[in-house]
Amino acid sequence: MRFPLRFACFLLAFALLPLYFLQAQTTAPSITLLRPAAVFDGQDLHPGWVVLVEGERIKAVGPADKLPAPAGATTLELPGLTLLPGMIEGHSHLLLHPYNEAQWNDQVLLESQALRVARATAHAQATLLAGFTTARDLGTEGAGYADVGLKQAINQGIIPGPRLLVATRALVATGSYGPKLSVDVDVPQGAQEADGHDGIIRAVREQIGKGADVVKVYADYRWGANEPSRPTFTQDELNLIVKTANAAGRPVVAHAGTPEGMRMATLAGVETIEHGDGGTPEVFQLMKQRGVALCPTVAATDAIARYRGWRKADEPAPERIRQKRQSVQAAIKAGVPLAMGGDAGVFAHGENVRELELLVQEYGLTPLQVLRGVTSDNARLFHLADRGSIRPGLLADLVGVAGDPTQDVRALRQVRLVLKGGVLYRQP
Repeated sequence: MRFPLRFACFLLAFALLPLYFLQAQTTAPSITLLRPAAVFDGQDLHPGWVVLVEGERIKAVGPADKLPAPAGATTLELPGLTLLPGMIEGHSHLLLHPYNEAQWNDQVLLESQALRVARATAHAQATLLAGFTTARDLGTEGAGYADVGLKQAINQGIIPGPRLLVATRALVATGSYGPKLSVDVDVPQGAQEADGHDGIIRAVREQIGKGADVVKVYADYRWGANEPSRPTFTQDELNLIVKTANAAGRPVVAHAGTPEGMRMATLAGVETIEHGDGGTPEVFQLMKQRGVALCPTVAATDAIARYRGWRKADEPAPERIRQKRQSVQAAIKAGVPLAMGGDAGVFAHGENVRELELLVQEYGLTPLQVLRGVTSDNARLFHLADRGSIRPGLLADLVGVAGDPTQDVRALRQVRLVLKGGVLYRQP
């Protein structure tokens, strides 16, 4: 009698399958009406606006009296909060942690990849909960392709974190990076060495094939200890890196701090210059002409100066800080677009807002400028057409902060609400 009973159960289950699939297909996505005090849409502040979210997308946005909650919608009251697009971190290293905890050399050489990935998991969550729903992660610094796996874990919902654009290993000219110990010892490097026509093409293609969204090149660096940075690749090599990456649909970004390294990277066709400490008016004019943005990473410069003993409240700014301020002012005067990114990892993840605060408090930008920069401007610069603004059809990556960040940048630290793709990760 067992066989007929099992067969009957099978027939019943088979008969119910169409009903199951019909229910799965017709179940309506969740609808939520968010009612904050104001909405910053990526460009301007709109008091009294509300936002309707359906599933993972923004359904509608506008004045509260013209956008009532539809039948079956959940209303989320957010009194006193400003709702803004999820912020976009332009330069981070999730596989690094602050240099006052462990020096860069020690992280690359002494910490296992398992430990570094475990840390990165916590870093990703801290970044998201700080209101940064997207991050451009520009190099694993000796952790291989671990950022690709981290991105996959986030996308599959295994761990919470921002949407990632990853650069994997990054590219350096042989001998120009680190760690550097005894000449008798070959140690793992913090980036992938590549030289010449065939070597560069192979390295770029390898990184893209492993999952790089962005190709990062170190256009200049220190060849030895206690010497200034100098260009590392030739112009032909930089041109080839950009040509090979662009052919695969990947942009190239360049670490560069010397005028010559910045000039060569700009001529090669990179999309952003990272750091740009020694930028001159002439270099920034060239960047403006070529449409190249600067990601100044002022927070990292500030953090490193403090690690080296600078007592900010009591002492004049060191030379490197003064040079950075001059560089950023020259870029602004030339009309170079600024990407917002602090080089998180040099300092603590989750403290990403430091970059925006410093740009306002010490570099002369307004809160509105940095707020546009970290949302709609970064989205445009990084080719992220589905986010960075609050408009119908875009991803429901939304952040609620206490106060008005268009007037006081410090309000961006008061994160009370975080949605990514319509999913609540933090709520009042």
